Amino acid sequence: MKDMRGIAYRKGISLALIATFILYGCGGAEQASTDGSAMAASSAIAYTGATVIKGNNDAAIGNATVVVENGRFVAVGAADEVSVPAGATVVNLAGKTIMPTIIDTHVHLGRDRAALVEDLRNRARFGVSAALSLGQDEGADVYAVRGENIPGVAVYRTAGKGFTAPEPGRTEIPHWITTVDEARAAVREEAALGVDIIKIWVDDRDGQYAKLTPDLYGAIMDEAHANDLRVTAHLFTLEDAKGLLLAGVDAFAHGVRDQMIDADFMAMLAERENFVLGPNLPGRGTPFDVTWLEGQISEQQYAQAIAQASTRNPQAHDFFRIQARNLAMMNAAGTTIVLGTDGNTPWGPHLEMEDMVLAGMSPWDVIKAATGNGAAFLQLDDMGTIEVGKRADFIVLDANPMSDITNTRRISAVYLQGEAVDRSL
Repeated sequence: MKDMRGIAYRKGISLALIATFILYGCGGAEQASTDGSAMAASSAIAYTGATVIKGNNDAAIGNATVVVENGRFVAVGAADEVSVPAGATVVNLAGKTIMPTIIDTHVHLGRDRAALVEDLRNRARFGVSAALSLGQDEGADVYAVRGENIPGVAVYRTAGKGFTAPEPGRTEIPHWITTVDEARAAVREEAALGVDIIKIWVDDRDGQYAKLTPDLYGAIMDEAHANDLRVTAHLFTLEDAKGLLLAGVDAFAHGVRDQMIDADFMAMLAERENFVLGPNLPGRGTPFDVTWLEGQISEQQYAQAIAQASTRNPQAHDFFRIQARNLAMMNAAGTTIVLGTDGNTPWGPHLEMEDMVLAGMSPWDVIKAATGNGAAFLQLDDMGTIEVGKRADFIVLDANPMSDITNTRRISAVYLQGEAVDRSL
């Protein structure tokens, strides 16, 4: 299994808030209340004619009208159910599809300010509006960027320093934990910094190191929960997955990778209504299409992507199949699924979404995982779906991803807080 480790990492406002909202008309259309004088001098923009995928459990809306003002959605619904404010700019998007921007729940980005902001800017170019870094962050720049609202840049969230048993020769950023007292003290240290979640690694790295033991990761979880923090785990084996579920882990940052999950695991999972899985699928080991990236990344990056996409590896394909089947089983059982890419590849979410569909998820479920579910997991309550009152973060696509998930790559425009993102290189 040693060769598989590298394969598994391929994918790697100061705005005026609308205080009161009312449902407008019938058939589920939403519209914010406003008076006639405001409408007469409207700064609103109405996007008309597109199919809208809201990113929640609601049905897609054909021939929709979406009205944006002050960086927020103020009306969403079928064209005959939404009144366009007088004086609003109207943008005809007939034949296109609007979907929410993507939330990536597992990244590892730069740590100095310039590199981090550039990484987040590149994510916005590919329709990603928020990203959670899992466990390798340190320094003041990380927390400064986390607290800012930078135009045209994805929102940043962080797990700070993660937790693992000592791993000499690997990164020394995480807390290397050997005692329960160390575990609890380190959790309190991260909590004081305001991290969004606690990340733990439970993995012997192909027998190279001792793993975090149940008493240690149990203490981490207990202290985290006492500090109102959730815990997500990197894991590899089914045995460890069961131990982590018993200890109360809130999420997996990877699926089980050594074998198929069994009935005992599924029974444990059934008792955890709020559990979240970020499958983080590995490379498929078969050729895949990246020609859509031409002109969107540097020539050097494109050449590297083409070379990687042309590789065929039967062993990697078997490794993918294990995780794909486990994902399909957990999704069918109703587990909340989110999207994560584990690395620093801005376009990675589009590859991951295709892999999630190939694993057996429907395009509808994958889009919800990549948008509304991800925002809820990151506790970004005003993001992730196209609904009145939420941030006007959305992607305009030239084709509908409900018929082919790879259409998420056919991006016509990206908007963050109602402003078009500069998608140039």
